[in-house]
Amino acid sequence: MRSPALRHVLTHLITPLLMCIGMGLAYMGAFVTPEPHHLPVAVVGTTPQAKVFAQTVKDGAGDKLDVRTVATRADAIGLLKSRTVTGAYVPGARAPELLVASAASDMGATAVEKVFTPVAAEQGAALKVTDVARPVADDPTGQGLFFLLIAVSIGSYASVAALGAAGAGLAMRIRAVLALGVSAVVGGIGALLAGPVFHLAHHDLAGVFGMAWLYSAGILLIGVGLHTFLKRWTTLAMMVLFVMLNFTSSGGLFRPELQNGFFGTLHAFWNGAGFVEGVRSLLYFADDGLARTVWTLALWLLAGVAVTALAALHERTRRTSEDPAHPHTAREPGPGAPEKGERAQDAEQAEVEEELEETVGV
Repeated sequence: MRSPALRHVLTHLITPLLMCIGMGLAYMGAFVTPEPHHLPVAVVGTTPQAKVFAQTVKDGAGDKLDVRTVATRADAIGLLKSRTVTGAYVPGARAPELLVASAASDMGATAVEKVFTPVAAEQGAALKVTDVARPVADDPTGQGLFFLLIAVSIGSYASVAALGAAGAGLAMRIRAVLALGVSAVVGGIGALLAGPVFHLAHHDLAGVFGMAWLYSAGILLIGVGLHTFLKRWTTLAMMVLFVMLNFTSSGGLFRPELQNGFFGTLHAFWNGAGFVEGVRSLLYFADDGLARTVWTLALWLLAGVAVTALAALHERTRRTSEDPAHPHTAREPGPGAPEKGERAQDAEQAEVEEELEETVGV
């Protein structure tokens, strides 16, 4: 290609086009056709009739449902509040009841209701739906936590460009400390949005801040470390890791049982799922399952520490090899050396500005 300017433009178009493809595949693959896959439900009762009824429901649903029986209604409520099941059906000749916990997943509760409403109709009775864990009135669908995830994520990965590109002249340890500081600010913004601004969290606001800080710090440290190796391709890598795969597997809109196996599997260990499920545990489920989600976020933070440590080692090795005093790299400066150095510096600054603009645009 003869024109360097045209080649430069076309090279920079690769990133947004790959993002277009990736976002389309991820979002449409995760959200367009939600269908139950082994959706866990319970039938209350231990009589032979209850067990036959549960097996009949299972046979009719096939792989869409995983059906178990429990002895009492209280047992079913316990399973719902531990998010072990998505719904529990209490048979009754006159008033069958469906127990759900919409704070765990509004879409999951809706899916279970669609399953059991025709079952009750076949018995000639109207289905009574009881919500044992309802979201706060300020977040009636419980999906506000998903949008909180988006806000905290954008504040985190967009800051990577500033720390990685504009801060490239700083020592890695300083960039790492800045990353921890920025993540605290992002976590504070998330807590303000969740609490005083939109009232998603009516209690445990300090816990929400802690979860947001832990989540953000992992993203920032991973991003700052990756920037050493990927440079301007860091934006694309961050979008893949913390948007395309992250938002879609978080469980903020659809529980993993309503998605295909790929995103359902990611939900078990991805950091966005850890954040959303952890905040749900704090706000609605008496900390049940909180320890596991905190460990998930802590492991992502440790991964970030490992990546930044590797990046620091790589930069130190590179500086040593490029040191003019080093016997293998010493060179006599030619007449044009200062001018070339200035051009290189200008080109590097232009690359930094392009990367920052690209990230902000995203």
